[in-house]
Amino acid sequence: MVKNPPTFSIVTIFPELIEQATSYGILGRALSNEQVRLDTINPREFSSDNRGTVDDASYGGGPGMVMQVGPLRDALAHAQVAARADEVIYLSPQGDAITQADIESISRNNHTVLLCGRYEGIDQRIIEHDISREISVGDFVMSGGEFAALCLLDAVTRLLPGVLGNDDSVISDSFQAGLLDHPHYTRPERYDGQQVPEVLLSGDHAAIERWRRKMALGNTLLKRPDLLVKLELSETDKALLNEFKNEYGLNSRQPGQKTGE
Repeated sequence: MVKNPPTFSIVTIFPELIEQATSYGILGRALSNEQVRLDTINPREFSSDNRGTVDDASYGGGPGMVMQVGPLRDALAHAQVAARADEVIYLSPQGDAITQADIESISRNNHTVLLCGRYEGIDQRIIEHDISREISVGDFVMSGGEFAALCLLDAVTRLLPGVLGNDDSVISDSFQAGLLDHPHYTRPERYDGQQVPEVLLSGDHAAIERWRRKMALGNTLLKRPDLLVKLELSETDKALLNEFKNEYGLNSRQPGQKTGE
């Protein structure tokens, strides 16, 4: 059990979905070991009628329904009864695209409230009055914010000390140093004509670390060149990146352009 583990309160009309999804894997173990705490609040419990209505037609007309102010505001207030939340985050396709830096920031919160919208969205007055910020997990639309909330919760939980068993695993993750991760291999050494790079079998730890750094730089160049633009590379990194380009025949083409284009 961790002293004062971070708490997440998820406001959702489908608490069962959250509870079932968080019972597996790393997240399930972290909750069982009380390394993180989670509670769900259903806005239907704060509805003004016996049917648990939380939505209504949009003023001005148009398709779909909008989640009402009253049940959501009361649910958010209930989530913060014990202590004022550090952040109240609305999972929305209109929000800022979440980054690893955001995940690291949220991991330092004592209490985070996640609001999951449904239908056509939530009443704008909630966004203007009750929300710290809107966050998106990508430029696409889902039926609700539950899966986005689960993505965020999983990403944050794995950063917490002791959750992964080996905290060094976090250090080598993609985005932790602003780069994508290097390639990984396991047994057997040779499979279907494909060979594990010799350097990984050499036992030379300095050479292995050098190769991993070079491949992380190269992997980022090929898949996410926009990330490299944001980094101030050392002279060593520049040399490794140039070495990667030479080895893979990339000096004659633009970053992000795939082989054969």
